[in-house]
Amino acid sequence: MNVSVKPNMTNHWMPFTNNRLFHEEPQMFAKAEGVKYWTPEGREILDGSSGLFCCAAGHGRPEIADAVYKQLSTLDYSPHFQRAAPVSFEFAEKLAGILPDGLDRVFFAGSGSEAVDTAMKMCLAYHRATGNAQRTRFVSRAWGYHGVNLGGTSLAGMVNNRRDFSGITCDVVHMRHTWTEEQKFTRGQPETDADLANDLEEICKTYGGDTIAAVFVEPIAGSIGTIVPPKGYLEKLRAICDKYGILLVFDEVITGFGRTGSAFASQAFAVKPDLITMAKALTNGAIPMSAVATSAEIQAAVFEAAGDADRPEFFHGYTYSAHPVACAAGIAALDIYAKDKLFERANELSSHFLDGVFGLRNLPHVSDLRGYGMMSGIQLTPGDAPGAKGSWAQRALFDEGLHVKATGDAIIFAPAFVSTEQDIDDMVAILQKVLGSPI
Repeated sequence: MNVSVKPNMTNHWMPFTNNRLFHEEPQMFAKAEGVKYWTPEGREILDGSSGLFCCAAGHGRPEIADAVYKQLSTLDYSPHFQRAAPVSFEFAEKLAGILPDGLDRVFFAGSGSEAVDTAMKMCLAYHRATGNAQRTRFVSRAWGYHGVNLGGTSLAGMVNNRRDFSGITCDVVHMRHTWTEEQKFTRGQPETDADLANDLEEICKTYGGDTIAAVFVEPIAGSIGTIVPPKGYLEKLRAICDKYGILLVFDEVITGFGRTGSAFASQAFAVKPDLITMAKALTNGAIPMSAVATSAEIQAAVFEAAGDADRPEFFHGYTYSAHPVACAAGIAALDIYAKDKLFERANELSSHFLDGVFGLRNLPHVSDLRGYGMMSGIQLTPGDAPGAKGSWAQRALFDEGLHVKATGDAIIFAPAFVSTEQDIDDMVAILQKVLGSPI
């Protein structure tokens, strides 16, 4: 790490960042290994959010680096339009082995946002193929996050993600989110408020259930600060979707790959959707990649609608769909998860992790705590303006040696599964220090 060379920050327009503040007080990483980052100056930073919920197996895994190097040296790029690389089929088969039973058809993309837009198109294509072309409306939730492409922006239930782009959004109706005041400081799934799922029933009555293509929900609403669904809520959504012939899509970009203690949250909650979107920990964050999983039934309907014509059945894809290097990274990541039993490790570590989280209850800057598996939300007391407290906390925690993601006034604390109990305790100690101090 060379502390004498300062980068010119003029040309890089950073995403989801107050660029002007960052230029004044940059916070950078230069190295990562295990559950730690290091700044260019060599200061150690504990990673309390697995990067951005990506690095479930920790940073710097040599198995992934070796697989990437080998693939780059053998086949660096292959188009997947009318051509293919064998590694993509190997990865799809391996991924199908941990997906919920029956969701074994995999379409690869490059990001969670691309996966969501892909899933939306799949839903529309399926309904058109089955004679229900009138199903063009989507339903999602307030406080939901589904990426930032056109479809995901339309589904978004976070106002700042939609405010400047309302003129280009799709036809989406929003249900209420599932958090209520009575749920404050609930560990795991709340016992009450499952009836909020009846919002979908009312939407069906208002707009016509036969106009709705799909319902998109995060099993646990992640980006807003870990909103855990009430017991019975997801089951009710599944039943209403079945009643009206609506497809149910789980956005598992954050919750996939062990975050809930199971491979996917749909397995943890025993509710099977029709499609799953995934990204982030798919390659342990090493290479950008995402995927959509669906059933043979949905794939077959789209294929059959094309008839015998010599044309693609699904006019959709990306230059980097099933990139061979990303596939190699994904295979290596899945091998690590299996070899090191990291999903089981997440399940075992969860109790100690949540004990630490809920030990923050009486701190002056904490107004609510939520958690499930290895993800938690720490809701902060309001600051001078919405988001001001979260921005302060994120930067103050970095200064004390802890990286976490903050959205608005919620901190999302979600460490890697390779963390030790001592790592968790060290992270919690920094949270206690900062959230117990005056601003």
